Amino acid sequence: MAEQEWIVKRDLQPNPKDYGYDLDRALSAVVSLRSIIPSDAATADALGTERMGNGVIIRENGLVLTIGYLVTEAETVWLKLFDGRSVSGHVLAFDQETGFGLVQPLTRLDLPALSFGESAKTKVGDRIVVAGGGGRARSVAGNIVAKQQFAGYWEYYLDEAIYTAPFHPNWGGTALIGSDGELLGVGSLQLERTRDGGRAEPINMMVPIDILKPVFDDLLKFGRANHPVRPWLGIYSTEMDDRIVIAGVAKRGPAQRAELKVGDVVLAVAGEEINELAAFYRKIWSLGAAGVNVPLTIHREGDVFDVTIKSGERAQFLKQPSIH
Repeated sequence: MAEQEWIVKRDLQPNPKDYGYDLDRALSAVVSLRSIIPSDAATADALGTERMGNGVIIRENGLVLTIGYLVTEAETVWLKLFDGRSVSGHVLAFDQETGFGLVQPLTRLDLPALSFGESAKTKVGDRIVVAGGGGRARSVAGNIVAKQQFAGYWEYYLDEAIYTAPFHPNWGGTALIGSDGELLGVGSLQLERTRDGGRAEPINMMVPIDILKPVFDDLLKFGRANHPVRPWLGIYSTEMDDRIVIAGVAKRGPAQRAELKVGDVVLAVAGEEINELAAFYRKIWSLGAAGVNVPLTIHREGDVFDVTIKSGERAQFLKQPSIH
């Protein structure tokens, strides 16, 4: 695995004297991650065939937690450890609803594991570390700057995401470490917030660890959460002038089969007017499990019409991990 070129500016790196736990030991539980995805994978065009990021060891057997998009449809996964070793891993699970992924190394790691904290108890202003694989030089000392809902264009929603600053330059799969050295979340995105004077500041969105806990045992046993799966339409959506606009459709997905197009505006779901992305998703998911029919009212080039989409299960459209 090629050495990462980036490092965090020295004045943003965490100082062990500022923390009441063994910082370097905690950081040794964070690994760099590289995955290779087949060129014909459903996510290859959007996410690429080579993905780089991070993961964090969460069990003494070396189990690694990461953000799922790094390992979705991966045929090969490599982990670079704190001590310089590179080992291969196997994708155990990717949970569509939470966005977490699990990777099992195929070699004994003999490195510390981070225990789960309680992300719900965190507060805006709390001191945290956003840790990437590679120790202090690839970690950021920061604070929680917001806790609020997040709706992603890929049919993804969190009731309360955690936002941190300063931003981490290689945020995917980073470990959000709290003041007691426990894991509070995993890095997902870089976003922006507007500060006083209209200045845009980059921040990181972290998926809180608490939403993993109810499905964690299921992911270990079955590779997926053991409950009805949410309906999936295969729509990439955005909010524009209080309207839900379709920005893309997944290849061979339900929306493409229903002949929805880029630029279509969703006016209503099952007769209920919709103008917010979070409400759009919640209404679809309230109709039933994957396979349920989803009635939409669409505006297209001056015409308004109704269309019913037979929803699917997102995982069925993806390549599944190979068994080693």
